[in-house]
Amino acid sequence: MNARFPMPIPVGWYCVSYSDELAVGEVRNVHYFDRDMVLFRTESGAVGLVDPACPHLGAHLGHGGEVVGETLRCPFHHWRYDRAGMVADIPYAKAIPPKAQDKPCLRSYPVTEANEVIWAWFHPDNAAPDYEVIQLPELQDPDWVEQDRYFWAFDSHPQEIAENGVDVAHFKYVHSMEAVPEGETTYDGHIRRSQVSGRRKVVNPEGREIEINASIEVVQNGAGQKWTRFTGLVDYLLQVLVTPVSGDRVEVRFAYTHQRYPEDSFEYQALRESIANTNGQRGIEGDIPIWQHKFHLSEPLLCDGDGPIMRFRRYFSQFYPQTEPLTRQQ
Repeated sequence: MNARFPMPIPVGWYCVSYSDELAVGEVRNVHYFDRDMVLFRTESGAVGLVDPACPHLGAHLGHGGEVVGETLRCPFHHWRYDRAGMVADIPYAKAIPPKAQDKPCLRSYPVTEANEVIWAWFHPDNAAPDYEVIQLPELQDPDWVEQDRYFWAFDSHPQEIAENGVDVAHFKYVHSMEAVPEGETTYDGHIRRSQVSGRRKVVNPEGREIEINASIEVVQNGAGQKWTRFTGLVDYLLQVLVTPVSGDRVEVRFAYTHQRYPEDSFEYQALRESIANTNGQRGIEGDIPIWQHKFHLSEPLLCDGDGPIMRFRRYFSQFYPQTEPLTRQQ
């Protein structure tokens, strides 16, 4: 917590890498949640994430550490640790020390892979996950293309990014576009769903204005997993991956996938225009200069056109450890 953000890093599943960025046998240093950590992939392909200091004599496991089978080997004395932080082998000892035989001695983090992303669970007190990452079917569909990825890093907080979608008034003044209505919204514990649908006018390839059915669905699964599903003239999916580097800095990854369209088709050109708008001044790059410098006010002075900001904050407050999870609400 600091002067700009009077709240801690929220609990949740967060992207710490794309799956294809971590090869079998690779060891990599990462810094998220205001912590240094070591990310590695074992010979079977399983992912581990652990603290960097070897519990033996403090060597940094990310500088010279190597994957051996299903373990991470320390560069100093070759102690080996499994993905749960248990001592698996000490090459020169007759026995593993008693206090390290039945419990982990190296802190590890729950990790999972879904949607071509490596997710790590963060809880400041190291509590176990109480919900799972949701698998998106489009990313297992051979008729959908590989993800198109974009990346930004700046000073902000996950709640600020998430709250932006319900701040309906800013669309006109920051993005020069009409406000996007919240639509039909439900809150179900850690999941928030919002959907807007209706008829929309578009210009077809012949230059004629036509009406189509279109919808935008936004789902927030905890603090760190969010996606937007667009259907209409073109169908595409956007993963919004916001990861806290520290209490006041974030990395944001946008990963798009869509149905296959010929590159010379009207649909493909419309899709590329939509992605450019979402990434550009009419999207995230219009917001970043505001996020980079704004303050989070716990008691903002709001008016009747601001959108359901306080309702969203009540939902998001459950991702801070001192609050109780919400019960189902419609």
